[in-house]
Amino acid sequence: MDTVAVRRFLLDTHGETIAETLQCADAVSKAWDGETVTDRAQVVKPLRALLTKRGVLERYPTMLAEAVEAGGERMQASPVAAPPYVIVTSTGPVLRATLPGGRLVIRIEAFAVARHALPSYSRTKASSDDALSVDYR
Repeated sequence: MDTVAVRRFLLDTHGETIAETLQCADAVSKAWDGETVTDRAQVVKPLRALLTKRGVLERYPTMLAEAVEAGGERMQASPVAAPPYVIVTSTGPVLRATLPGGRLVIRIEAFAVARHALPSYSRTKASSDDALSVDYR
C-alpha cells in the first residue's frame, strides 16, 4: 500500500474533516484550567462528545473506506464509527483497517502525551498536514 498516496488523498479529499477535528481539539483544550491536564478523561470524553455533536465522528468510516481504496485495497466489511475501526484516544482519533496484506492505521494527532510520574496531555499546534499520520504494517 502506498501510504504517501493515501496521505495525499486524505489531505486533498478529507482536509476539511481533519481541520474540523483539530478545531474540536482546540475547543477541548480551551476548557482546561491550564496548558496541560493529567486526567486522560479530560481529553478523550470531551473530544469524542464534540466530534459526535459536530457530525465529524460519523464521517470517519467513509474517510477510512475511501483511504483504503485510494491505497488500492478494498475493505471486507463496511466500517463504523466505533472500535475496531474508529477510536478516540488521548492523542486524537485513530482509524484502522485490517487488510489481507496488513493493517492501515490513520491518526489525527491533536494532543501530545508527556510521560512523567503522571502523564500530562497538551494540545499540539500542528497543522492538518503535520497532524495526519498514515502507517501500513
